[in-house]
This record gives sequence, C-alpha cells and structure tokens, in this order.
Amino acid sequence: MDKTEKISREGKNNKAEILFIRHTRLEELDCVMELYEKARRFMAQCGNASQWAGGYPERELVIQDIHEQNSYVCLADKGIVGVFYFAPGPDETYEVITQGSWLNEESYAVIHRIAIGEPGKGIAAFCYDWCMERCDNLRIDTHANNIAMQRSLAKSGFIACGIIYIGTGKDDQRIAYHKVKTATGIVASKQKNGKEDEQLT
Repeated sequence: MDKTEKISREGKNNKAEILFIRHTRLEELDCVMELYEKARRFMAQCGNASQWAGGYPERELVIQDIHEQNSYVCLADKGIVGVFYFAPGPDETYEVITQGSWLNEESYAVIHRIAIGEPGKGIAAFCYDWCMERCDNLRIDTHANNIAMQRSLAKSGFIACGIIYIGTGKDDQRIAYHKVKTATGIVASKQKNGKEDEQLT
C-alpha cells in the first residue's frame, strides 16, 4: 500500500481540503503528462517558453521516474493537482556551482520536475514541506525566466545560492536554490558580510 500524507487546508472558499502525497502510479501517466503540458503552457504564457522546450519532461523520463519510485503526485478531492520528482542526492548537475556556493556540502535530496495544476493555492508549498519532512537539506533549481517559481521558492524559505548548468547549451543555465533546517528547527540563511542575502521576490 502506498504511504500517504494528509493535510487539511482552507481554500479561498473557506472549505477544508485534504491533500495527499504518494508515489505516482503507472496508470496515472496520462494524467501526469497532461499536467506537465499544462505547466509548459503556463510557463510560455509567463515569458518562460524555453525551460521545458521540446516536450520536457518526456514520457519515457517520467516512466523511468515512476519505475524508480522517485515520482510523486499530490492529490486533492478532485484528483491529481501536482507532480514532482524527489530523490536523495548527489545530483551531478549540482557538482559545480558558480557565482556563489551552496549553504553546506552535507548529504541532500533534490526536487525536480515539479508541476502544479492550480498555481497560487499553496500546493507547491505543501509539496516542499513534505519533502523537507523527509530530508532537512533540500536543493532545487529553476530557470532565470521562471519568475513564478522563483517567488514560490523564496516564499517557502529557499535561498538562491548561485548558478548551475544542466548541460552545455546556451539555455542550460539555472538558478540554484537550497534550504536547510537545523536541529533547532530554524531554517538556515546564507550569510554574506554579516548580513542575510536578500531573497528573490
């Protein structure tokens, strides 16, 4: 049986909604691919057509994520409202970071390929929190043109640490984000010259 997590949250209509997160099932592939297509359209409409160009993530890649049990779905009463990749590191694309540094070099987990069906309703934040409950050292990245994602990450306490590259192409540069929860429950912030770096807003 899939392990699920539940949370009650109040929507804009003050109606409690239950969210679940569990492993993606192969029979949900079509629904997940539709969600990724919806995310690509949303990004294009927001001036970020290049991040997931060419139909990324491809169907074969998502199938691989599912078989390796690294793909997760977030469900509400209405069905799947989010999908993401979550796995322990190391991630080879994070081995080199420029124009900055990671908050630490300890073991970490990564979040990739996150798509939310209803932006602005707290679903992404719920997914980040779920991942943080399983690993207190998280890394993720996004495109410089993905302003909505940058705001979402900053709002959830992720720190922009520098630049990483997912390939050698001219559009393969990404902003690297990191979030660390200490033993006291305080989320660490990157310090520079004794002052906390400003988060993207």
